[in-house]
Amino acid sequence: MQKHLFKLYITGQTPRSERAIANLRRMCNAALGNNYEFVIIDVLEQPHLAEEDRVLVTPTLIKQVPPPPRRVLGDLSDTERVLSELRVQAAPPPGPPTGEEP
Repeated sequence: MQKHLFKLYITGQTPRSERAIANLRRMCNAALGNNYEFVIIDVLEQPHLAEEDRVLVTPTLIKQVPPPPRRVLGDLSDTERVLSELRVQAAPPPGPPTGEEP
């Protein structure tokens, strides 16, 4: 299974930015286990990256991999909506180890 790659654009260390980071981490851990990576980009420090990705509003989350790219705006608090808009399917829960009875 291909690892998911996300970019989260924020503006400074504001409560809204911190909430988006925490929500992204929680959502990815619950839905994808260890099958993800994300990069946090502060548009105050790297405005050229926001310009390249045409980010006008923060927080903005962009799913880069697997394609196609998808984006969601806001603090990512509505996990179900975010996963649906990104077209991310949750990883199946881990089953019992092979060769053992449940």
